[in-house]
Amino acid sequence: MKIVILERNSVGEDVSVDCLHELGELTVYPNTAAGEVESRVKEAEIVIANKSPLNEETLKHASSLKLICELATGYDNVDLEYCDRRGIRVVNVVDYSTAAVAQHTFALCFYVLEKLHHYDHYVKSGQYAAQDRFSNFDIPFTELDKKTWGIAGMGNIGRRVAKIAEAFGCKVIFYSTSGSSTCTEYERVDFDTLLRTSDFLSLHCPLSDKTRNLIDLEALRKMKKSAILVNVARGPVVDDEALYTALTEHMIAGAGLDVTGTEPMQDSNPLSKIMDSNRLIITPHLAWASIEARKRAVEETYQNIDAFCRGEKRNAVGNC
Repeated sequence: MKIVILERNSVGEDVSVDCLHELGELTVYPNTAAGEVESRVKEAEIVIANKSPLNEETLKHASSLKLICELATGYDNVDLEYCDRRGIRVVNVVDYSTAAVAQHTFALCFYVLEKLHHYDHYVKSGQYAAQDRFSNFDIPFTELDKKTWGIAGMGNIGRRVAKIAEAFGCKVIFYSTSGSSTCTEYERVDFDTLLRTSDFLSLHCPLSDKTRNLIDLEALRKMKKSAILVNVARGPVVDDEALYTALTEHMIAGAGLDVTGTEPMQDSNPLSKIMDSNRLIITPHLAWASIEARKRAVEETYQNIDAFCRGEKRNAVGNC
């Protein structure tokens, strides 16, 4: 099998991909720009990608292509309809980053909730050493206990976040963005109720026509002024312009983002103007990227290819 990895560096150079050499003739590219995809996949039978666009335009000359492996759970970079017509199987890696993303969800929340930027600076600036009392809490913060934690998207990550929120004493409610959730452990509510009653709202849904700009200005206006929004899903689930308005006009208390509308985030993004880290923290799409998670992504990709070579269907996301 001729295997091409288009974005080897997407799992980090500290994580080995050597196991994939066992499965065929491997060609590795550190990164691949959109305009380079077509030529690099032309002779491939198996393509391993993460964000590279894989559609009719880039795959039209890849006549031998049989399998596309997403080195992630998301597959919005792949035209599934086109691949189904071509008989190209598309597979992803499932549940590899659940622990990491759930962990980062609370890291973002606590950074904003407990004003950690402010208090860290207070100590390191010498202000704490200069005061005559043992403590300082000039910016108030609250507890999670007895608050309502709302979740949009109750998949594997949503369920893990729900369990952690419960452990902190939260009441958990959720909105099914697909409308087909089978979760019965937590109270399912409509979108309006989710917005109006959540003290903390975390997003864990895939990007689709139903979820694009799910959190727009109308939605943000319905949230509590004391609420904190956390997005570890996909950037376009939140309207960045609307969130900028909501934060600067104090419609909500704060937000923690691991994703933005364009990645990398552009200087033209209005959120880049907000320097107040007590209200907004943005990390560079790293929630999924613990060392353990990145190793699992490679291991799962190996298993997906091995299963395909043995005639088994594993983690297919299309109809092929």
